[in-house]
Amino acid sequence: MKKRNLLITTALVGTMTLGGIAPTTFAHDALGSDINKGERHVFNLEEIERLTASFKDGSKNVSNFREAAAVQISELNGVQNNTADVYAHKGYAYLGTHTAAGGNGGVRVFDLQNPSNPVEVAVFADDIPHTWQEKVIVKSVNTPHFKGDLAAVSIQQTSRNNVNRPDSKGGVLLYDVTDPTNPQKLGFYELDRRITGTHELYLTTQGNRALVLTSSPYADYYTHGEDQDFQIIDVTDPTNPDKLWGWDPRELEEVAEDFNGYHWNSPDGKTRPVFNHSVITDNNAQHAYVSMWDLGTVIFDIKDPENPVYLGRTDYRDDQKGAAHSAALAKGGTVLIETREVANPIGDGYESAYGYTRIFDIKDKSNPVLLSEFTTDLTYDIPDSGNVSTFAKTVHDPKVHGNTLYLSYYSGGVVMVDITDPANPTQIGQYTPEQADVWGVFVDRNYILASDMGQGLKVLTRGQQGNGNGR
Repeated sequence: MKKRNLLITTALVGTMTLGGIAPTTFAHDALGSDINKGERHVFNLEEIERLTASFKDGSKNVSNFREAAAVQISELNGVQNNTADVYAHKGYAYLGTHTAAGGNGGVRVFDLQNPSNPVEVAVFADDIPHTWQEKVIVKSVNTPHFKGDLAAVSIQQTSRNNVNRPDSKGGVLLYDVTDPTNPQKLGFYELDRRITGTHELYLTTQGNRALVLTSSPYADYYTHGEDQDFQIIDVTDPTNPDKLWGWDPRELEEVAEDFNGYHWNSPDGKTRPVFNHSVITDNNAQHAYVSMWDLGTVIFDIKDPENPVYLGRTDYRDDQKGAAHSAALAKGGTVLIETREVANPIGDGYESAYGYTRIFDIKDKSNPVLLSEFTTDLTYDIPDSGNVSTFAKTVHDPKVHGNTLYLSYYSGGVVMVDITDPANPTQIGQYTPEQADVWGVFVDRNYILASDMGQGLKVLTRGQQGNGNGR
C-alpha cells in the first residue's frame, strides 16, 4: 500500500487552540443516559483563554519525554478517517479508527523501527460495511491451533440493525499479524445485528488457551435477554471463536429488583445508567475488571472462564456520577485505576464536575477501598452559561507503567501522574499538542504513543531522541 511521509507538528506548545475541534465523534450509544453522544462543544473566546491558561504550565512539563513524531493516517478510498485507540506490539503501532466520514477506516499499522519517522505499512479489519473499528489488542499466542501474533478488533455498526444495511454487523474480528505488514483474517465472532457491536475488548491467555473478553453495551436489552453485555470468548482456535460465558448486570442481586431497561433505580434515589463499556484482565488472566458505568468497576474471578465468580465492585458517593469508563491496574494488581468519562458536569443532585480519576486498593477484591481522587484544572472549569456538555474536559483512558499513570484527556492531551503513593497522586507532566483531541494512550519501554482523533499518531520518546521540538 502507499506509504506516507512524516508530518512533523510543533511539539509541547505552551498554549492550546480549541476552536478547531471537529464535531465528528460519539463515544457511546447511551440509551437515554446523560452522555451527549460525544458532541463537541464550540468554545467561545473566554473559554479558550481560560483553558489555555490552565494548560500553560503543564504543557511545558513532560518529565523526560519529548515529541519525536506526529503523522496523520493515510486516506482510504479517498476518505480521511479519525483515529480511535492505539496499541503497540513488537515495534509496531496499531491504531483503531472512529466514525468520521462513515467509518470503515480499519486498523492502521505503523512501523516504529525509527520512532521519529513512523511508516504506515498496512490496513486491515475494514471489510464489514458500515462499521468502525475502535479497539485493537495484539498478543503473542501459542495454542494447539495457532502460534504467532494475534490481533482482536472490536467491530461496531454505525447504524444498529439498519434494514438498509443488511451486510453490517458487529462483533470481534481476529487476524494473524505475525507479519504486521501482511495481516491475515482468521475469524469473526459475530453478534446479533440488534446489538450495536463490541465497543471495547481485551485479548488474554491462560496457558495454551486464548480468550477475548468483550463489552457489548445493552446486548441484553436489545436482544430481550438472548445475549449479554459481558462475554468471554474462547479464541484458542481463532478461525472458530466460541462463546464460553456471558453476564448481564441484572444478574447482580443488589441491582436486579430495581433494574429497568438499563437504568438502575439506585439506593441513593437516583436513576443511574448501567451498561458495559470496557473490560481488562490482570497479566495472568485471573481476574476481569468490567467498567459498568454507574454500577462502577465490577470484579470477577475468571480462573475458570466458563464459570466466573462475582467478587465485588466500586461504588460512588450519592452526589457523584458514576460513568466508569475504563480501568488499569498498578502495584502488581493490588491497585485499581478507574477513569470516569463525565461529559456533562451538571445534573440535579450531582456535584458540578467533569470526569476525573479514582484510585482504589483492591488487595481484597470483594471490598475495593477508595484511596484517592485525581483531578485537573479542567475538572471544575465549567462555563457560567451556554452548552456545558463537552468531552474535551473529561478524562478518558488510563495506562500504567511502573509508578507512572498516563491519562488520555481529549483537549488536555496526555497527563502524567506519579502514583508511587496511590493515596497521593501527583501530576508530573503533560503533553498537549495544538488542537489536541487525544483519544488513547499506550506506554512502551521506549516510547509513549497517543492517538489524536483529528491528527493521527503522536510518538513521544525519552531523553534526547526526537525532532528537537520538545522541552
